[in-house]
Amino acid sequence: MATHRRRGGFVPDFDPAFGDRPLADAVHDIVIGRWQGVRDLLRATGDDWPLRTHRLRLLAHAAAGSSAVEAWRAAEPRDPDAAVLRAATEVVRVFHQAIAAGRGSGLDEARLDATVLVALGAAEVHPADPMPWVSLLTLARLYETGVSRRELRRWWDELRRRDPYNIEGHVQLLRYHSARWHGTHGKMYDFARDVAGAAPLGSPLPVLVQIARVEEYRYATEGGRAAVRDFGRHWHHELAVTDVRRTWDRWIGGRPPGPAGPAEIGELNYLAHAACYAGLNDEARRLFGLLGTRAARVPWSYTGDAAEEFMRWRAHVRATS
Repeated sequence: MATHRRRGGFVPDFDPAFGDRPLADAVHDIVIGRWQGVRDLLRATGDDWPLRTHRLRLLAHAAAGSSAVEAWRAAEPRDPDAAVLRAATEVVRVFHQAIAAGRGSGLDEARLDATVLVALGAAEVHPADPMPWVSLLTLARLYETGVSRRELRRWWDELRRRDPYNIEGHVQLLRYHSARWHGTHGKMYDFARDVAGAAPLGSPLPVLVQIARVEEYRYATEGGRAAVRDFGRHWHHELAVTDVRRTWDRWIGGRPPGPAGPAEIGELNYLAHAACYAGLNDEARRLFGLLGTRAARVPWSYTGDAAEEFMRWRAHVRATS
């Protein structure tokens, strides 16, 4: 295990639960083969859709390597939460298969179709829940030529009917429109800016523009397409800086005061990373204050060692106060 030099005694915490202790406990239950704690957690979460989506994503990643969700479905076949989690888990498993096969190459399309049916079934038994539609938008990327425009629009509309500002669903459609998958950099940025402009004050959705910038950098610098040195101004040219300020004003400027909840931490890491590289030290310092020790490996890992990046920039912006 890699170790990292402490800066002033500070060490970032890369706990994927982002400080959500009940979620971490439920993940542990899955690891040891228990599902009852997962059921109780999802029931307690109710219709807090941002928190529920955050929890289901992490639970699905944990369940993908176990039989816990199948055991729950067998024990309580009518439980709608079990159906939703199974659909999300199947999507993670298909992505694992795609990665092993080299993305789309060798991926069984019949498996994709079967997973679509599982997600649609979950939507039927839990009609209010946006998560099955997030699962479908995630899965859409894996089809070799994408899905039909009509089908994609239907899934997108169904998600927005249930949770119009669902950040995870928006991120999945952003990635679908990216050059890595079924679109272009321009289409991805157009989508991100359209959403950012329509988002209500205090919504995290404007950070899609910063996520798009990370996606462009990742696409260009992986696989030898371009050298990192060619992207010297990628993060801090005039438009990039303006975009960070806009996101700050619309999201953080309109956000209710108080500590950041677990469902915000992933996106706050994106904005902190962007503010650091844009040279906006005051904004970055306040974002690190909201984050505390709660770090996400992405996007910091795309520009260096994640822990070193987080600590280096945190120390830098604090030193400039």
